[in-house]
Amino acid sequence: MEIVHQRCCGLDVHKNSITSCIITPEGKEVKTYSTMTDSLLELVDEICNTKCTGVAMESTSVFWKPIYNLLEGLEIETMVVNARHIKAVPGRKTDVKDAEWIAELLQHGLLKGSYIPDRENRELREMVRYRKSLIYERSREINRMQKVMEGANIKLSSVVSKVNGKSAQKIIDAMISGEQDIDKLNDLANNNVKSKGDTLKRALKGLMGKHQQEMLSMQKKHIEFLDSQINDLNDRIHQRMLPFAESLELVDTIPGVGMRTAEEVIAEIGTDMSRWPTAAHLVSWAGLSPGDNESAGKRKSTRTRKGNKHIRAALVESANSIAHSKDKYLCTKYSNIVSRRGKKKAAVAVAREILISIYHIIKKKQPYIELGSDYLTHKNKEAIVKKAIKKIESLGYEVEIKRPA
Repeated sequence: MEIVHQRCCGLDVHKNSITSCIITPEGKEVKTYSTMTDSLLELVDEICNTKCTGVAMESTSVFWKPIYNLLEGLEIETMVVNARHIKAVPGRKTDVKDAEWIAELLQHGLLKGSYIPDRENRELREMVRYRKSLIYERSREINRMQKVMEGANIKLSSVVSKVNGKSAQKIIDAMISGEQDIDKLNDLANNNVKSKGDTLKRALKGLMGKHQQEMLSMQKKHIEFLDSQINDLNDRIHQRMLPFAESLELVDTIPGVGMRTAEEVIAEIGTDMSRWPTAAHLVSWAGLSPGDNESAGKRKSTRTRKGNKHIRAALVESANSIAHSKDKYLCTKYSNIVSRRGKKKAAVAVAREILISIYHIIKKKQPYIELGSDYLTHKNKEAIVKKAIKKIESLGYEVEIKRPA
């Protein structure tokens, strides 16, 4: 096979050690290094001294990041490769053999690096992902608060739509402070909740003890702390997103995609669409394209491949929100698929459509164009007419179709 890199290095990365295999015209050299900074600097010096033109490593958890950060500023092609793409032939397996295998694949140009954004985008991505995890934690804490009230037989969640709403929070604060008078607790609710009559009073009649008051107090403080952390992250993310303000506004024009979802998507994929030749490449990278598994003329599983779980979750959430809208192309597409394949596959299919739209919107710098709810009907007009005729004829009727003059 053709040799692409005369001098290259393969790295088998672990939490506490890195095994390197440097291939040069003089032969192979295998060494093991610690993952401490001084050892990593020694490894980088060795790579530079041997004049390697390429370095490849597996994308093992987050352990690849320190060495990648050190190599990023150097004029060396550095690849972080999906572990599934470089799996060796079954047999004897050691760290040394893994490093040699990676180096040999790199030497012959058989590796394709994963998409790694620049340092600024990586930092932005970490902040956006961390904000998402805090939002999830806040939701979990609210659910814990609801469980404590259920344990005290307080059925507040059965009356109000949100336990973290204004009326509910006023009532919870009063219960934490020891208030047990049902009428006084009822007066703290706003008019919308009060209009439910005796239902609220019955829901508030429970057995709130000292233990439940202490638990609710701690949980409420935790929620307030998470709120402050999320707001702080919102401000920091907003500042880092200023260079992408135009793209954010354009992506926000897609139905079902809010500003926060737009931030999550752009943090994951950036605004340079040239790294993906087509929208289909981006969809495949995100893990939203249908699986292609055919053998002996039979189509097997169409399950989607693994991809970027963060962008997938954000877009599927948007797709589910579109299902409740009306007079939109995406809503019609969701309805057409959900009747045949179910809600989950419909949401993934609509998420795929959204990502394709995002690709073209950012690339062409144009807002979203709404096709309308009847777009699919006009597009498949002939097929719909043919199917309707066939259905009527199966009932014993003759059908004659005429176009209007």
